[in-house]
This record gives sequence, C-alpha cells and structure tokens, in this order.
Amino acid sequence: MQFDKIIIGIPCEIMPGEKRVAATPDTVAKMVAGGARVLVEAGAGTGAYIDDEAFKEKGAEIITDVRDIYNQANIILKVKEPRHHDRLGRHEAELFPENAVIISFLHPAHSVNHEGLEILAKRGITGFTLDGIPRISRAQRMDSLTSMSTVAGYKAVIFAANNLGRFIPMMPTSFGIINPAQFLIVGTGVAGLQSIATAKRLGAKVKTLDIRPEANEQARSLGAESVEFDIPRELALGEGGYALRLPEEWYEKEREILAPQVEQSDAVILSALIPGEVAPKLIDEPMIRTMKKGSVIVDVAVDQGGNCTLTRCGEEFDYEGVTISGIMNIPATLPIDATNMFAQSTFNFLDYLVEDGAVKTDSSDEIIQSTLVTHGGRIVHRGTLEAMGRE
Repeated sequence: MQFDKIIIGIPCEIMPGEKRVAATPDTVAKMVAGGARVLVEAGAGTGAYIDDEAFKEKGAEIITDVRDIYNQANIILKVKEPRHHDRLGRHEAELFPENAVIISFLHPAHSVNHEGLEILAKRGITGFTLDGIPRISRAQRMDSLTSMSTVAGYKAVIFAANNLGRFIPMMPTSFGIINPAQFLIVGTGVAGLQSIATAKRLGAKVKTLDIRPEANEQARSLGAESVEFDIPRELALGEGGYALRLPEEWYEKEREILAPQVEQSDAVILSALIPGEVAPKLIDEPMIRTMKKGSVIVDVAVDQGGNCTLTRCGEEFDYEGVTISGIMNIPATLPIDATNMFAQSTFNFLDYLVEDGAVKTDSSDEIIQSTLVTHGGRIVHRGTLEAMGRE
C-alpha cells in the first residue's frame, strides 16, 4: 500500500491566532485507506470547527500529549512553520523525530524562520515548504499557496474596510456625493486579483501595479486601472508566470512610479511576492508620510518579510494617522474554508511525494526541487540560502 508503515502526525498549531489544521476527516480517511496510521493531537481541529470524534470516525488516533506524536511520526503535517512551543519549553523542530519529514508552510526565506531551519537541518529532518509549489499544470492540485492567497486577498480588503476612516462606495447623500475610496493593489497574482474583485464589489475605484504584462491584463479584465511600468519582459517574468526578483535599480524606478499613486490612495494592498524569497520593499516611510490621515496599508506579503519598510509582523498600528496592518496568517481568519482547501492540496502533495512507503527527495524533479528546504543535514533551498547570505 502507498502509505504502508508510515505514521503521519497532525499536531495542534501553536502560532497565536492560527485556527487551521493540516488535515480534515476526509483527508485522514484517504491516508488511512492508503495504509497509514494517523495520529491527531486532541483539539487540533477545534479552531476549524472539527471535533476529535470526526477524526476518530475516519480512522485517526486521538493523542492527548503531542510528544507522543513527535516520538512516533515519520511524517508531520503542519500548516505553519515550527516555532518555540511555550508550553513544552522547546522549539518544535527540536521535538520532531530525527530523520522525520515535515510538510508545511515553512516560509524559509524569512529571517524569523532561519533558526528553526537550522535545527531541522542539524537533526537530519527533511523539510518541504508548501509555498514553493511551482505553478505548473501537474502541480495545480497541490498548490496550497494559490488557495491560501485567494483567502488572503479577500480578507485583506475586509481588513482595509474595517480600518478605513471613510466609505468605500460612492454615496449619494443629502449633503452631496461622496466619491468612492481609491484602492491601490500592488502585485496582482492570485491574492491581488482576489483583492481587486473584492474591492470592486464593495464599490471602490481600483488601481493596480504589477511587473508582469499578463498580470496587468488580468487586473484590467476585473475592472481595475493598471499603472504603467515598462520593464523588459525577461527581467520580470519567471517560470510558471511568477515574478522574478528585479535588479535594485528597477525597484528604485518602481518606487518612483508608486509614490504618487500611494499619495492619492485611501487603501493600499501589498501582495508582491517572489516564490521562496524575501518580498521586495516597495513602500517606504517617505511615501507613507504623504498619505491622507485615515488611510490604510495592508501588507499581505508580511509572511515573507513584507512589501512595506514599516510593517511590523503580526501587528496593526497607527503611523501618523495611517493604519499599517501586518497581520500574519490572514487565511487563519477564515478557518473553515481555508482548512478544507489547505488539507486537500496538502494531501495531494503528500500523495505525490510518497511511493511504496518511501518519500521521494530527487531534486531533479521540478516539484521536489522547488519545495525541498532541508535534507541530508543541510539547508538546500536556493532562495533560503540567498536570504541567509550563503550563495
């Protein structure tokens, strides 16, 4: 059987505010049918409104002490990267079995996660990051990043609306017409496109900027006005339609073009990402100082370092009358749908990786090469090594 002799562990997520879980009763049933033992920590699904009994009915074993999971599991499925476990007084990466496998959003390029990666590597743990799934046709069913980006793009606009000091749609009143709010969306990948659609539904006037021609076409198809930024195609567009990291002089040009747009905007949604790398800094303090008081910036790219130089990871704060939101784990705020999407795509990735009870690590495979972060006692992920100054 495919998962024969494999023990899969599903622990509770310990990141504050994280309500998702890495499996659902449906995906547990598929693992068990494939021959796996599945160990689920008691209460792991509570935040997503899945009770222990629902997991148990599909063949999972409910474990009250997570250390019993870590002592037995060959493969650990998590939503978010390992971090310090306050209750147990140790880093999660220190608790995993040596030579185990972890599949999760490791966000390996972000400096806050480098300590955990070093521990994983030192202990011989093979780590796969779900934010590295390449955008190719055979990987679509495994693409957790796309599904979570859909959630993040939608909810980012809701956050902006909640913090904005004015109406979003045009409002006829007895005192005259109130003009619609101006939204600027930087980066029109999946999250950005969902932000456009949501902002338009709320009645906003939307402008966008992306370095990729196809992304701009998609933004215009949703009714947004794209800001012109002429850049050589070969500099901007990578495999699978993802953006490439630009030379610094081009980021300087992009910031120059963005500056007047930021000044005119009531809300700025930032979602410009480079897969597996630190997010580019596109909005700086001088730009923010030009914004109208009561305006909002929502930095969706915060999990990879953020697009705004003032963003504080995990915080919303006021900067001279402008709200800057660096809320991490935005998809966790819609835990029901986000969990269902995440768990299914994660199972599809697991299904691809495991063959006859063994996990494939052949980096000549494009999907494995893009997602493999730690293996054989080393950090092997190119974007991570670059972020750590080792390449």
